[in-house]
Amino acid sequence: MTNLSKSRNYDAIEALLVFAIVMIYIWRIRAAHPFFWIVPFALILASQAIHGERPSSLGFRTAGFGDCLAVFGPAFAALAITGWIAGSLLRTIRPQSAVQMLASFAVYLPWGLFQQYLMNGYFLRRLETAFSRTAAGALTSALFCAAHAPNWFLMLITAMGAPAAIWVYRRYGNLWFLGLAHTVLGFVSFMIVPDSISHHLRVGPGWYPGADLECPSCEAQSTG
Repeated sequence: MTNLSKSRNYDAIEALLVFAIVMIYIWRIRAAHPFFWIVPFALILASQAIHGERPSSLGFRTAGFGDCLAVFGPAFAALAITGWIAGSLLRTIRPQSAVQMLASFAVYLPWGLFQQYLMNGYFLRRLETAFSRTAAGALTSALFCAAHAPNWFLMLITAMGAPAAIWVYRRYGNLWFLGLAHTVLGFVSFMIVPDSISHHLRVGPGWYPGADLECPSCEAQSTG
């Protein structure tokens, strides 16, 4: 086995180990130690520093953002408006004031960006070094979907949305747009889908009825 092959295998093993730590955190550690997420995040940052990856190369750049808005913006706007109209007709929109809705969107925005950064800026890039583009995309999508278990609603959305986000990332390489798109879809879903279906967008143990997250910060970390 060549050194290049070993390096590629190490990248895949590293990504899968980080994912395992994330899942252990979600299911076993978060309730008692909500800030343990810093550990896997620090490992990711260290890995990217070792690989010489800069923010711009990961997708934190302005290039491509305008193109994404021009190409996908109208479709996202139509989807959001259609969903809002459906929620209005079905009377499922959450009773929030304009200020509350703006605050909810603002809080969710960095979380949506962070998820797209993890999925595309880290996991996809690592897995692409060890697998074909098709296999890496499929495995990344599967991991992202599994991270939302057991919330079947979010798993269904991520099963469809993750491959689409990966395609956009590969074509345009812009995380700012993907984070914004993730936030729009997540916010609209939160506002119009009843908790009986969405379970407040919670994942892990927090999904189960009657679950107590035990800390104010856990709910934000448990949403998809």
